[in-house]
Amino acid sequence: MPGMENQLASESSPYLRQHAGNPVHWQPWGPEALESARTAGKPILLSIGYASCHWCHVMAHESFEDPATAAVMNEHFINIKVDREERPDIDRVYQLAHQVLTRSGGGWPLTMFLDPDKLTPFFGGTYFPRTPRLGLPGFSDLLMRIADVFRDKRDELIAQGDKVVDVLLQMNAEAADARQTNQAVLNTAREELAQQYDREDGGFGDAPKFAMPATLRRVLCHWSTSIRHGKRDRDGLDIVLVTLTQLSRGGIFDHVGGGFFRYATDRRWRIPHFEKMLIDNGLLLALFGEALEVGPDPLLQSTARETARWMLREMQHPAGGFYSALDADSEGEEGRFYVWRREQVKRLLTEDEYLLVETLYGLDKPANFENHWNFWRTDSWRSVVHRLSLDNDEALSLLASARRKLFSARLERVPPDRDEKILTAANGAAIHGLTLAGRILDEPEYIDAARAAAEFIRQQLFADGQLASGWAHGKVSGGAYLDDYAFLMEGLLSLLKVEWRDEIARFLKTLADQALDRFEDQEGGGFFFSAHDAEVLLYRPKPMLDDAVPPGNAIIARVLLQLGDLFAEPRYLTAAARTLACGRSRLEQMPAGHCAMLDALEAEVSLPETVVLRGPKDEAEEWRSQITHGFKPWRRIYVIPYQGVEFIPSWLPRLVSAAQRDTVTAFVCSGLECSLPMRSLDALRETLGVD
Repeated sequence: MPGMENQLASESSPYLRQHAGNPVHWQPWGPEALESARTAGKPILLSIGYASCHWCHVMAHESFEDPATAAVMNEHFINIKVDREERPDIDRVYQLAHQVLTRSGGGWPLTMFLDPDKLTPFFGGTYFPRTPRLGLPGFSDLLMRIADVFRDKRDELIAQGDKVVDVLLQMNAEAADARQTNQAVLNTAREELAQQYDREDGGFGDAPKFAMPATLRRVLCHWSTSIRHGKRDRDGLDIVLVTLTQLSRGGIFDHVGGGFFRYATDRRWRIPHFEKMLIDNGLLLALFGEALEVGPDPLLQSTARETARWMLREMQHPAGGFYSALDADSEGEEGRFYVWRREQVKRLLTEDEYLLVETLYGLDKPANFENHWNFWRTDSWRSVVHRLSLDNDEALSLLASARRKLFSARLERVPPDRDEKILTAANGAAIHGLTLAGRILDEPEYIDAARAAAEFIRQQLFADGQLASGWAHGKVSGGAYLDDYAFLMEGLLSLLKVEWRDEIARFLKTLADQALDRFEDQEGGGFFFSAHDAEVLLYRPKPMLDDAVPPGNAIIARVLLQLGDLFAEPRYLTAAARTLACGRSRLEQMPAGHCAMLDALEAEVSLPETVVLRGPKDEAEEWRSQITHGFKPWRRIYVIPYQGVEFIPSWLPRLVSAAQRDTVTAFVCSGLECSLPMRSLDALRETLGVD
C-alpha cells in the first residue's frame, strides 16, 4: 500500500531529506499521500517546517527519530511532511487555521491534524515534546487521544473544521468604502506604534522580539513626509535610530561574522535564536540604508557593511543567486558556532585586544548563554574608548584585529548547515537591500552582487517564461507565489533606479503583467497568495497583515504605484488602488498592524515625484547627485541615457536632435502629470525644492 514506508529520500527539499531516515512513514504532500489517507480512512498528521528551524530539529530528535513514537504515528495516521519554503501556500493556509483553532500565534514546526476527506483541520499546535513538559502533553499520549476522538466523534470534528474554513473565507474581505481619511489612518497608526514602542530597549512589544523592519520603515516614512508637509513628528526619527542602534549593539547581530539572527529571545536583544535567514537580512539591510540617507552614523554604517559582506561571503552561490538560510544548530547544539568561553578569547588575542573586547562585549560580566558568552555591546563605543583611555583610531584598529582573529578561529569550528535553496522572494529582498545599501554607502560591489542575483533568477527561474519559486542543485521547484513576484519586482525596481538597463526593465514589466494576470482578484480587488492555476486548497489567502516579513499585497501595491507612474500604465495604478480598497476596512480597524500597506496608502496623501534624467550618463549622474539629499520616500529618480537604451517609458520623447542628446533633460512627474522638459539644473532644483 502506498505510504507504508518513508517516501522522502528522493525529494529535492533539504528539509524533507533530513527526515528521510526517520522510522515515521513520511510522505510528501501530493495526490498519492492524500489518496492514501482517504483510502485508509485515517486522519492526516501534517508536519510543516524548514531546514534551518531549531525547534523542528528538536521535535525530530525527540519524537520522529524515536521508534516507539513513530509506531504510534504510523498505526493511526497518514503522516505528511511539508517544507514551508517550497510550499508556502500550504503553510500559510494551515498557519491561519491554527490561529483560528487555538487563538494563538503559530510557528514551526507546525503540527496539524486533518480530516482525510475534506482536509479540514480539527486540532493543531506547534512543538510537542516526547514526554510532558513546559505545560505541553507528551506527543505519543496526544496522538492516542486524537486517534480515539477521531474514531468516536469524527462528525463533530468535521463540523469544527468546516467552521474554521468559514472563518478563513471571511478573512478575504471585499473592497470597502473609506470611513476615515487617509491621513487619519496614517496618524492613528503612528499613535498606536508610539504606544507599542519599547522606550527602554527599542523595537516593539516584548519577547520574543523581532526587528520588524516594515514597522520601523513606516515610522521613518511618517517622520519624513510630516516634514515635507510642514508638520512635526516629534520622536519618529528617534524611534528608528534608537532601535537600529540597539539592534547593532545587541546579540541579535553577529559581531564576529556579520549579519542578523532571526529574532531575540529577550526584550533587550541580547540572546538570539541563532538561525540566520536571507530574507530578514535583505529587509534589514534596506532599512539601514534608508535610515543612513537621513545622515551618516558610524555604527549603523558598520552594521550595514558587515551584513552585506556576510551575504556576499557566505550566502551567494557562485552563479549569483543567494542561499536561503543558515541553521541555528551545529553539532547538535543551538548557537554553538557563535558563542565563546572567556579563556578561548584570551588565548586568541593580545592583552590590549582582549581588554577592549572584554569591556565592549561584557566578558567581565557573568556568562549569558549556557556558560558561554554571546557577544553584545554592553556600552556605547565612545564610553568604552574613553574608559580605556584609548585614541579612537587605535581602538578601531584593536577591534578590527581582534575580530579578524576571532573570525579565523571560528572558521575552524563545525559550521551550521546551510540551506542551499535559492528562493525567489528572499532573493528579491536581498537584491533590494544590497542595491539600496550599495548606492547609499557607495559600495559598487553590493550592486554588482544584486545584479548577479537578478540575472540568476532571470536565467534559471524564468527559463520557460514563468517565474518559479525556488531552485536547488540545478532543479527548479513549483510555480511562483505572490511574494516571489512582489519582492523580486521591488528588487528589480531598485536596480533600475541605480542604472537603467533594458533587460531589467523588460523583465520587470513582464513580471508586473504576469502578476496581474495570474494573481489579481478581478472581483474583490487585491492579490491572492497563490496563482489562479495553482492547486486548490481550503481557501486562497490574500495576505495584508504585517508579519516578521511584510505581506505580498503591500509590496506589490507600492511597486505597482511606482511602475504605473513610470510607465504611465493605468492598469498598474488601478490594481494598486483596488488592493488598498480591498484592505481598507482592515487598515482602519488595525492600522498599526498593516504598516507595509500604509506605505502604499501614503502615496495618495503625499503625491509621489518621478524624476527622469536623459542625456550623457556622467553628466546626468552628476545632476542626480545634486538632487539626492536625505530620505525622501516619495521621490524616485531614474537616469536613462540616450545611448545603449531602447526599452523606455512610452511617454518619453524618442526623436531628439543631436544637440539635445549632448545635454541633460529632466522630466518631473507627479502621478501622470509631467512638467515641460527642463535643461537647467537650477530650474530642476527649484522645482524639487532642493536647497
